[in-house]
Amino acid sequence: MSETVCDPVSGSGGAGHPDRSGLVVNEIFGPTVQGEGPSAGRICAFVRLGGCNLSCRWCDTPYTWDWTGIASPVPHDPAEELHLLAVEEVADRIRATGVDRVIVSGGEPLNQQHRLVPLLELLSSEAVTVEVETNGTHEPVAPLARLVDRFVVSPKLSHSGDSERRRISAAALRSFRELGKSDFKFVVTSPEDLSEVDGIVAANSLRPVWIMPEGRDVDTLVRNLSAVADEVVRRRWNLTGRLHILAWNDARGV
Repeated sequence: MSETVCDPVSGSGGAGHPDRSGLVVNEIFGPTVQGEGPSAGRICAFVRLGGCNLSCRWCDTPYTWDWTGIASPVPHDPAEELHLLAVEEVADRIRATGVDRVIVSGGEPLNQQHRLVPLLELLSSEAVTVEVETNGTHEPVAPLARLVDRFVVSPKLSHSGDSERRRISAAALRSFRELGKSDFKFVVTSPEDLSEVDGIVAANSLRPVWIMPEGRDVDTLVRNLSAVADEVVRRRWNLTGRLHILAWNDARGV
């Protein structure tokens, strides 16, 4: 089963289309390497799901959700970008990459977390390591939490353009913290952003903390990395770059 769909599956954190099976997928690609965070440099495949409940102005994957031009100069077409795929088809495409580590990203994957469970059950039976990247606004349901090897949780800061009420959920962050297999990664644009990270980290007792500079081109990435590096080290946090930008300059599907 494969068909184009226009529903971005955004906002609910639930099953998405309760009357249809499968996952709303933007793209599947690999082998490649994870470009950022605690698994940076590791060989993997990506399953990028469609739809997001946030609308970050600097989003590097606006083609998964931005149908009106919030984060990109030209609106994307959901009829071209979103595809309803059967779980077995997604699994077959992952198998074809020949790798044993899968990054489930988005968009916001936990918008479809109930739909993800059958896929992750298949991957678990085949000894595939699964990491899920999430904005941390949805509490993970127990079956998903059990099957995911690592969550990389990226709470958004005020420079994203969304209100604090939309982008920060203390209950969800607590759930991820208590799982004991979550890393917390913050995208920053300047040293001043680190004070906001301080507040979120302290209020929610988050650790380990990763800081990643925003940048969709090499010059911006290097500039922002250099600007925050000393302050990140002073706080004894972890620092990550974006290898895929350095290697492929924000090309899709690599």
